[in-house]
Amino acid sequence: MSQPKGTGNFKFKAEVNQLLNILVHSLYSNREIFLRELVANASDALDKLRFQQLQGAEVEDLPLQIDITCDPGNKTLTVADSGVGMTREEMVQNLGTIAHSGTAEFVKNLSESTSAEQTRDIIGQFGVGFYSVFMVADEVAVTSKSVNDDEPAYTWKSNGQGSFSVSPVEGEVGRGTTIRISLKEDATEFAQPDRVKSTIRRHSGFVSFPVMVDGEKVNTVAALWREPKFQITREQYDEFYQALTYDTEAPLDVIHLSADAPIQFNSLFFVPKTSHDLLMGGYQGQHGVDLYVRRILIQHQNKDVLPEYLGFLRGVVDSEDLPLNISRETLQENLLLQKISRQVTKQVLSHLQKLATNNSETYEEIWNQHGKIFKLGYTDFVNKDAFAELLRFNSSHFDDDKGLTSLDDYISRMKEEQDEIYFLAGQSRQAVISSPHLEMLRRKGVEVLYLFEPIDEFVMDAVGTHKEYKLVSAEHADPAKLDKLPDTEEAEAAEQLSDEQHATFEGLLSRMKDILGARVTEVRESKRLKDSPIVLVSPDGSMTSSMQKIMRVMSHDESTPPRVMEVNPDNELVRNLLRMYEKDKQDPFVTLATEQLFESAMLLDGYLEDPHGLVNRVRQTLTEATKGKAE
Repeated sequence: MSQPKGTGNFKFKAEVNQLLNILVHSLYSNREIFLRELVANASDALDKLRFQQLQGAEVEDLPLQIDITCDPGNKTLTVADSGVGMTREEMVQNLGTIAHSGTAEFVKNLSESTSAEQTRDIIGQFGVGFYSVFMVADEVAVTSKSVNDDEPAYTWKSNGQGSFSVSPVEGEVGRGTTIRISLKEDATEFAQPDRVKSTIRRHSGFVSFPVMVDGEKVNTVAALWREPKFQITREQYDEFYQALTYDTEAPLDVIHLSADAPIQFNSLFFVPKTSHDLLMGGYQGQHGVDLYVRRILIQHQNKDVLPEYLGFLRGVVDSEDLPLNISRETLQENLLLQKISRQVTKQVLSHLQKLATNNSETYEEIWNQHGKIFKLGYTDFVNKDAFAELLRFNSSHFDDDKGLTSLDDYISRMKEEQDEIYFLAGQSRQAVISSPHLEMLRRKGVEVLYLFEPIDEFVMDAVGTHKEYKLVSAEHADPAKLDKLPDTEEAEAAEQLSDEQHATFEGLLSRMKDILGARVTEVRESKRLKDSPIVLVSPDGSMTSSMQKIMRVMSHDESTPPRVMEVNPDNELVRNLLRMYEKDKQDPFVTLATEQLFESAMLLDGYLEDPHGLVNRVRQTLTEATKGKAE
């Protein structure tokens, strides 16, 4: 049944009353959102008119734009558009009821909030639509003339207290809708042009229609993500990036993506030249991209579109498929957004793979700046292969710590009979190179990846294998397997121990185990050492020493993990100890030397907590060594 054509007074529907009551009596940290909602509604009205024009409809030739007028003296703000407008019936229906599916339940949840703070968290940013205007308005008057009806224009008026009136407007009124807002005393800032302009730029800066504030166009930067890539210059990308991020430097790379199926979206990402706000392996409060719906910003720094390990990217994602007034909670659970996230992540990784292949210098610069964040992707098992291909490491292939290699490049340099990828962790390149664990690998000419960050071993463990090659720590390298490879370094072979000497050596190993006691699980002959006298290794199948240190820190465990001490029978120092032991199985110098060797190895591995004993033994050893010289 149509409404009568005269003036009428109406009551809001119950859900609207509840919503308005919450809006009026709750505190809000972001009241400016009302302007975003009004501009979005105006943009929709203009879109509908343009669609009718494309369908051949004859309409009055008026500029398709949004005009905002500020009047500080009268404390009013006016938002006008030349869109399709509304009939009287449409005004009663659209401005007096909530037709959006599920909104009644949404309002019910709001009314059950236990505090103003919880209420603010729920509706301070999303889902309140036109009614958000009552956060700042004492009274709202909406005058509208429909493009599809010859009846006069009507004015809808309400103070948000439970009712509204609709009355005809005398005289000529142009097509479209004008919203006049009489501002509350504590909201008069929204009658100031500068305040309104900054709000428009922040939330509605990329609306496709001109937004004029007191005659000045505010949305001057084009929404490049909606433009064809071949029409955009690098200078335009750089200008957009600097307007978006306020970064004074041009980005290292631009990633412009779009998709129509199965989910429609457009996105534009930038790789900053410098890593900002890096703290404890993550971006503190800076991770996220701006999420738009039809060029309207609905969330700044959305953290659901891109995974954390791609959080170094800055940019925007825009989708026609997401509802404009989606609530924060619904946004987090929205299946469409999850599908967009999966597709965007896949396309970003694909772009970086192509960049790494075609422009390795730029990719290595990106890695040097943002690699620490990217390594967090070791938990993304869905994109495990793409993630692994993008990893970069320093290695023994290079002369310094500046060189970087991929796993694929490592594989291309592998020995013919090599079937494992080897790595070793340490605090620096020098620390890694000095490790006894590298001796056999170095002798065989096998390349070793150097890991300098605590997260690196988690990465290696998660990747596990790459192109069917297992990733193995040098600490766990199988000497028997490596022994099959030919030596590439010439080294003077030590004289082999006789059977009698070997039996004595076994006794020396037993003596060392007695000296060290429970500090080691075993003392055994080393098959991997060529130069160093001893090396400490983890028991077979356990974690590497560097991983153990990380886990101890995480669990606040101050105990020393069990170690196996391997002794090199070809080392000159060990041969000297062997001769001493052969003459006197209780020689005190054997005890001194064993303690010293063990604690020196513990020091190198980062487990020696009290160096005093080691220092005293160094002095004692020097005293013994200089005694013979002096005599």
